[in-house]
Amino acid sequence: MSSTKATLWPQLLIVCATIIWGSSFLIMKQTVDGIPVFTLLAIRFTVAGVLLSLVFWKKWRLLNKETLLGGGLLGTLMFLGYVFQTYGLSGIGSWEGTTPGKNAFLTATYCVLVPFLNWLLTRKRPDRYNIAAAVLCLLGIGLVSLTEDFTVVGGDVITLVCGVAFSLHILAVDRYAKTCDILLLTVLQFLFMALWSWIGVFLAGETLSVLPSGADILRLGYLAVCASGLAMLFQNIGQANTPPSTGAVLLSLEAPFGVVFSVLFGTERPTAQMYLGFVLIFFAVILSETKLSFLSKKKAEIGG
Repeated sequence: MSSTKATLWPQLLIVCATIIWGSSFLIMKQTVDGIPVFTLLAIRFTVAGVLLSLVFWKKWRLLNKETLLGGGLLGTLMFLGYVFQTYGLSGIGSWEGTTPGKNAFLTATYCVLVPFLNWLLTRKRPDRYNIAAAVLCLLGIGLVSLTEDFTVVGGDVITLVCGVAFSLHILAVDRYAKTCDILLLTVLQFLFMALWSWIGVFLAGETLSVLPSGADILRLGYLAVCASGLAMLFQNIGQANTPPSTGAVLLSLEAPFGVVFSVLFGTERPTAQMYLGFVLIFFAVILSETKLSFLSKKKAEIGG
């Protein structure tokens, strides 16, 4: 019994991370209504970066040029991903923002994009599972994003761009995690994200017209401590002790949890068309990441 419990703990940590991230889409939507995008990101990742720096302070002795470059690249790509994701929620100019649930599912398309971007970079062709997943994902995006008159809001398009940035981030992690300490890379990533965010505050000329409310401060604290620092820690520990195929399926739960929180708190009323799109995108992510290997494993166990 103790052995079973021990093997379940890493998977439970990953699920906890996806629940936190799923809730963050709704929290972000509520927070960007009162705090400018770059200001929100700057505060969020400064707190997260400082917090992780203190928790993993012993890791700083492993700092070298390659780790610094890797952390800078990871931070830059993740910053771009969060900027497009946040503007996808808030909208920009005449472009209307999307809903938290749609934002969550459209963001999840990065899992499908990874094999194709990797093909461009390494010439390693995607397999039939990747191609099938891409087709299903495109169909799902259409169902989720298209309204009854077949129009797409600007926030949907912006959110899809964030998926490209997150895809490149995954490839960069794969490159640098082989030679650098992953925890120190994570710390540097957050610090560089904070740096770019503060530069964004300056260049955009963002100012707070009114002081953040108590609710805004609580939301910022949740995003910085829980959705950034704590969830990332859960993910790292969980994935280090979980088979990759299982971890990928569990991580993809972030998107449906995003919809669940959005529906529970009354900010969104998905249609039957959107639900079908969500199912297609969710299945596309699982197909791309696992190639249905868990089905082969079950057949082998039954046969044995």
